Amino acid sequence: MDCENKRATSKDDTDVSSKYLIEKILLNNIQPKNFIEEKTTMWSFPDRGDWATHKPHYRGNWSPHVVRNIILKYSEPGDLVLDPMVGGGTTPVECVLTGRNSISVDLNPNAIQITNNCLKLPRLHMKNGTHHETYVKDARNLNFLRDNSIDLVVLHPPYCNIIKYSDIREDLSTIDDFFTFFNEFRKVICECKRVLKPGKFCAVLMGDTHRNGHYIPLSTKLLFDFLRNDFILKEEIIKKEWNCKSEKKYSKHKMDYLLTAHEHLYVFRTPLNEKDILPLSCIDLFIQ
Repeated sequence: MDCENKRATSKDDTDVSSKYLIEKILLNNIQPKNFIEEKTTMWSFPDRGDWATHKPHYRGNWSPHVVRNIILKYSEPGDLVLDPMVGGGTTPVECVLTGRNSISVDLNPNAIQITNNCLKLPRLHMKNGTHHETYVKDARNLNFLRDNSIDLVVLHPPYCNIIKYSDIREDLSTIDDFFTFFNEFRKVICECKRVLKPGKFCAVLMGDTHRNGHYIPLSTKLLFDFLRNDFILKEEIIKKEWNCKSEKKYSKHKMDYLLTAHEHLYVFRTPLNEKDILPLSCIDLFIQ
């Protein structure tokens, strides 16, 4: 995703009034209209989705179409879903609407406040007995969660510092150096592996970027870091980007490279046992 560096949240973002949410619920159905579950590995959503309390104001948050498809495909009603970088709260809202339990984590207190605000009315409307917890914590250290306790992890990490989400020193979106970013992000991968039950799924959306005339395949680096941690690749889905700010900014300028208009959605599975792990020699075939 080729987007200019810009802080993603502000104080205004966290001030989501109950009046605004009530009006939105009244004007839009709590559930999406004409939702069709995806059947291929090419996903495109020109309408990002505005049902329930979903809103586009938190820059960089992912479409609820993506999250709903992941949840319906890779979990069951009553399952426990973890989003360790929850951002604008898309994941737990979809968990409420689809009958899943959720744990939402973010290092940024503003993100957790936004998430809690977005959860209020869906939880009142959907009396399905699910529970939803939010925590201001670092995804690199989920020590409050037990091993093998999560049924599904959904994760939309920052694409290095393409969008700066806060001024918090520990925020991964403040890291400019790619090597440092992935050294830190591997800690997130290890925690996701630890808390997931055997045979369960982790879905990660990642985009690529350009820097100084070079194409930087962030998604490829992420893919192999997951494989090195004994995750099994279940699916690779190509998601088309819509309404990216860089497209509007650069579309009228002559450039010597093509604008990136897609993201990679990887779906990984944890192994059931040691025999289920892909031999390292197979991984080395691609990374040496």
